[in-house]
Amino acid sequence: MTTRETQPRLFSMLQELNKSEKINLSPRATYSDQGTRRYPEKRRSYRQQFALDADRILHSRAYIRYIDKTQVFCLVDNDHITHRVLHVQLVARIARTIGRFLKLNEDLIEAIALGHDIGHPPFGHDGESFLSELSVEHSLPPFQHNIQSIRFLDTLERKGRGWNLTLQVLDGILCHDGEVHSRLLSPQNSTTFEDFDRSLKEKEANPHHTILPSTPEGCVVRLADTIAYIGKDIEDAIILGLIKRQDIPTVCSELLGNTNGTIVFTLVTDLIENSTLNGPQETTIGFGEEVSAALYRLKRFNYEKIYMAPATKRNIPLIRECYRKLFSFYLDCLKNKPGILPEGVDLMGDMDSFYRGPYSEEEKVRDFIAGMTDDYFLTQARSIGCTVPKIG
Repeated sequence: MTTRETQPRLFSMLQELNKSEKINLSPRATYSDQGTRRYPEKRRSYRQQFALDADRILHSRAYIRYIDKTQVFCLVDNDHITHRVLHVQLVARIARTIGRFLKLNEDLIEAIALGHDIGHPPFGHDGESFLSELSVEHSLPPFQHNIQSIRFLDTLERKGRGWNLTLQVLDGILCHDGEVHSRLLSPQNSTTFEDFDRSLKEKEANPHHTILPSTPEGCVVRLADTIAYIGKDIEDAIILGLIKRQDIPTVCSELLGNTNGTIVFTLVTDLIENSTLNGPQETTIGFGEEVSAALYRLKRFNYEKIYMAPATKRNIPLIRECYRKLFSFYLDCLKNKPGILPEGVDLMGDMDSFYRGPYSEEEKVRDFIAGMTDDYFLTQARSIGCTVPKIG
């Protein structure tokens, strides 16, 4: 049977899959045939929209670079410490479990989860802070990794063509924010790319501007982000000797548990039991009051004893200096000395006619550094004479 002969059958199967969603998923779920793309596709696909997006994200270069990006702990000589590639996979699995019990679209959940941290620069949130400082100093908007995720996937990948992901996936990626504590989330309808672009510009101008996902699936991923990291960071900190298990606040360990497994189980169970999908005005995804309060307390514990601990921050001054010197060096190369770039360094110079709009030298440097892995960042910093921290 030839490809031409099989495709009508496959498109018929696609229709059946889409019909089954209307039967099996919640009326408040986002159905695959609702997926909206910015540009018409040249080739019609028999794949469901959000499943296709998940695969496109997996095949992006930015996703490959997850493998050597810091989650919390950097420059640690221990293969069992979480990197960002594992974190996004944990978010995807946790969020899909929640989505299955709430009868939401698991393909949409997976795509959002896999893409949500693609914009993180080297060395996690500290790197994000340093790149934001440099961006503002060079008259760019403050750097935000969620906006950078959109920039990579929608604008920069494939030499400026982007992946033409659906509005619903891009919205979920833009609106994820595991750092902000939320007990309950309700999706805010945003039905067009004009709405999305307006929200992106508002967030870009003001990092404190609140934006919420437009789908219940996006709300699930936003909360699953926290569920995935809160207990895992504790386990990593115990391995590294930063804390002991008995240091976990009693109110948290008694209600949530004192291992990553029990914490994840408790939070997922509570979220499923306390979420409601009864109608447009009665859709809430979130936790019960008692569990939410304990989770907030555990977050504060993590910040004080783990994220801000001197041992966690010991290499940060050197990394900050590397950021500043690399940014200055690359910008000088682009503006004044294009011939002295290190071998193999192409400062976003391969954009073709698909790239939309002007692209300043400062933006090119920001995007190039944001896309680096930790190891490549250190290699490049060393190559221009920076003192780099050692693994240990």
